[in-house]
Amino acid sequence: MTNLKSACDAVLATATTGAARVPGVVAMATDRDGTIYSGAAGDRRLDGTPMTEDTVFAIFSTTKAIAATTALQCVEEGLLDLDAPARDYAPAIGELQVIEGFDDNGAPRLRAPKTDVTTRQLLLHTGGFGYDFFNETYKRLAEEHGQPSVVSGSRAALETPLLFDPGSRWEYGTNLDWVGQVVEGIRGKRLGAVMRERVFDPLGMEEIAFTRSPEMKARTATIHARTEDGGLSPLDDFALPDDPEVDMGGHGLYATVPEYMKFIRMWLNDGAGPGGRVLRPETVDWAVKGALVPPQKVTMLPGVIPSLSNDAEFFPGQAKDWSYSFMVNAEPAPTGRPAGSIGWAGLANSYYWIDRQTGIGGYWATQILPFADPVSFPAYLDFETAVYQAVQASRAA
Repeated sequence: MTNLKSACDAVLATATTGAARVPGVVAMATDRDGTIYSGAAGDRRLDGTPMTEDTVFAIFSTTKAIAATTALQCVEEGLLDLDAPARDYAPAIGELQVIEGFDDNGAPRLRAPKTDVTTRQLLLHTGGFGYDFFNETYKRLAEEHGQPSVVSGSRAALETPLLFDPGSRWEYGTNLDWVGQVVEGIRGKRLGAVMRERVFDPLGMEEIAFTRSPEMKARTATIHARTEDGGLSPLDDFALPDDPEVDMGGHGLYATVPEYMKFIRMWLNDGAGPGGRVLRPETVDWAVKGALVPPQKVTMLPGVIPSLSNDAEFFPGQAKDWSYSFMVNAEPAPTGRPAGSIGWAGLANSYYWIDRQTGIGGYWATQILPFADPVSFPAYLDFETAVYQAVQASRAA
């Protein structure tokens, strides 16, 4: 598909040149059979080593779908009841209380939740958890009460109060980190080991892990900060920890983009991989459907810590749902993505989509903070649009 390569190459070239640019990007698209586009442009670190397709990225929240997959496998095996209390599998979650604000002295006002958190709610982000960069209450807990950042990989970072009673609304947060704890409780081993045995090895995913090998470390892209004047500043001392205290199912993985494409292809192929089946077709079919119960709905993510996130929303004005565990666009997207497709993103401006109807998906990887970067995010949408235009033109020919 010559038009696909030229169109996508042009998007990457535009994104990595000029005054407003990203330091570097790797972008790939796939159909059910294999990669149909692969490109790298710019640098791993500003004006440094060139970006290559085997560059390693901190993939942040694009970890979530992989953690969800391990939970779905537990459901298939009859080991996990999605509507049972999650504390049956991860007892620590049963100790958490709901925060109702702060008293006159600034101390948190806490009460017991009206119901137990369930794993279904965790997968759907209705469990009651948030992120400090999207929620003012968590931000205040961090600033005034020493609540650790989730990027610390610490157990203390997980054990936050609930923001509301479980199941009462949708709020994006550390729910999938807790799903990882549920899976660990069921399997009796670290989440990374479960992922390796039950997802990575069957799919042939080698360079993906919570802890990088020396070879992966040497090829890791530097995270950059977008400065006030629109420039870029390398954050040489900022990285997700190797050997974390907790394997964070919500955000902790490092990976190359080619490895993630294998995971996307598994979803395009009804749960099958080259080394065996990862999920049953019927599991895939229900897991990709939006499952929020009105008035629950996916909302804009307000960036309350400007260094970590801007206000962020996919396809403003269009209805979005949440599945197990992806965003579902309920309407056709302007990129060409049809209704019912799934996808999500990672904090350092990585983005992916999976379109089971058309049979294509893709991943766009940069390493920039804050999230919803004004250069990287629109360029990703341009990339997705270019893929759809080329694929549709090719199939019409």
